[in-house]
Amino acid sequence: MNVYMTNPVKRRSRRPRRGNPDSHIPQHSSVSTSREAYAETRRWLLALHGPTCAYCGVESNPRNITLDHVTPRKGQTAYDRRDNLVLACKRCNTAKADKPFLMYLLAQRARATNLARYGQHLSDGILDIVRPLAGEVVIPPTTATRERARPRIVYGLEADDDSPYSDSPYRASA
Repeated sequence: MNVYMTNPVKRRSRRPRRGNPDSHIPQHSSVSTSREAYAETRRWLLALHGPTCAYCGVESNPRNITLDHVTPRKGQTAYDRRDNLVLACKRCNTAKADKPFLMYLLAQRARATNLARYGQHLSDGILDIVRPLAGEVVIPPTTATRERARPRIVYGLEADDDSPYSDSPYRASA
């Protein structure tokens, strides 16, 4: 008589099941980011710098510009946070791939200058490496600053000002 057949007891596997959400063990070295968080970061960077590549400085179509992890994710302990993400054109993102960013920047020093210019939001550790490579960088005004810098025309400070609203029926008569 076979003992195993008479007393069938299911043994629990030591391995957690793939689809079991309770079996997920969080990684402390990297914080995963949702699609919505990536989209929000992309929108934020586009509003801040426009569709400009942080490596080559070339302006691209906003639909085609990609997010790049400055410190690569593959095999690394990079965080999926804003202080490790920049906008990059497809050409630069593909060329950089999983290379360490220092190696990529040293191949062309202009990349370091552009990264210092368009990566002011990056972590202090990254900026401490980039700044000496970049030298003195003239920081262009952000898109939001450029919009605020437009001269404003103020009408109505003087009684005889040529205001487009001078004939308005809602204007208080003096």
